Amino acid sequence: MFFASFCFGLLPYFARSLSDQGMPSHVIAFHRFTLAALILSPLLIAQRAKMRAILWGMGAGAAMGLGWIGYVTALRSAPVSVVGVLYMTYPVFTLLIAWLLFRDRPSLRAVGAAALIVAAAVLASRPGAVPVAVIPLLILSLAAPLGFGLGITVLVYRLTALPPLARIAAVSLGSVLGLLPLVLGTEGSRLFPQDGAGWMLLLGIAIGTALVPQLIYATCAPLVGAARTAVIGSIELPTMFAVGVLAFEERITLPQGVACALILTAILLNNKGAVAPVSCPK
Repeated sequence: MFFASFCFGLLPYFARSLSDQGMPSHVIAFHRFTLAALILSPLLIAQRAKMRAILWGMGAGAAMGLGWIGYVTALRSAPVSVVGVLYMTYPVFTLLIAWLLFRDRPSLRAVGAAALIVAAAVLASRPGAVPVAVIPLLILSLAAPLGFGLGITVLVYRLTALPPLARIAAVSLGSVLGLLPLVLGTEGSRLFPQDGAGWMLLLGIAIGTALVPQLIYATCAPLVGAARTAVIGSIELPTMFAVGVLAFEERITLPQGVACALILTAILLNNKGAVAPVSCPK
């Protein structure tokens, strides 16, 4: 589980590096989900009698895939640490969507944790903490945690009829299909890397930050439990911070450091009523 969370935390390295090579954000998102969709989608054939759940998963996957475009776009110009903090607001969106769509009122503990996360997001991204020019990109990046929050609620309330790997298959396939129209409208020369280094990055984002950690989560999260999954998953954010410092020579400011501490505190505060995904593909 630690390894899976670490892999998810490495995602900004591959996403920004591919962006620096000129690959469009929607193409990067498409490639990240494609391998998992190709390998796991055949599992859905055995679950075809549960088509309603499969369609729910595909719909959530489409929202997640499209939302991920905002995340990749923000990484082009905004600090990895700030984009990472904003991505970790997905528990807030999860609580709101569960309350508004599925009438599941959050507990007081969950509301307190959400308040800490919101405070962290405001602290890390407020004018003065980041250049004003990147704030619109940071707002756009919130589409990713919004889509992920939707995916978690759909997992909890609509996909329990499917085995864990079939859930990943449905969501991954939905992400690919949701992004496909944008990919088909993209110039062919921009769809794939132009050198060996680019192909290694592409394999890294598809295998190392998607397929492998998703399989680990699907296998281990039900055994570990939701609370421990939430705590172990918290390593993802410090890993993102490390990527920004070591790979892109970013400097962690005091507001960003405090924001990270607030989010980790929120995860620990709410570790009895997990807001972290269990077997939900990221």
